[in-house]
Amino acid sequence: QVRLVESGGGSVQAGESLRLSCTVSMTTVSTNCMGWFRQAPGKNREGVAIIDRSGTTNYADAVKGRFTISRDIGKNTVYLQMNRLKPEDTAMYYCAAHLGSWCGLTRLSYYDDWGQGTQVTVSS
Repeated sequence: QVRLVESGGGSVQAGESLRLSCTVSMTTVSTNCMGWFRQAPGKNREGVAIIDRSGTTNYADAVKGRFTISRDIGKNTVYLQMNRLKPEDTAMYYCAAHLGSWCGLTRLSYYDDWGQGTQVTVSS
């Protein structure tokens, strides 16, 4: 059974950085579309960043230039480096995997497997 485990969340001040990790088992980050999503209280879950099987990345407009998604194939782990954090980045962050050719920030239902999430809280 595929398992995704997020870590690295926490509480920080605006302008600081965090790095989230998503450790994957029973599948590989190189054969999946891997994505980071977030959900703030009272809001829908939204796409933040994705990395496809070739390593191509894409980002939501709200995080472009501040967040970077990457992967370590040897460790079977996907990362989300978050710099210059803002209070509006406060949310539960989830890692997800989609075993298929499509790879995008929308169509959350396409993602087959999800982690339990890690909380990020940014105070002003």
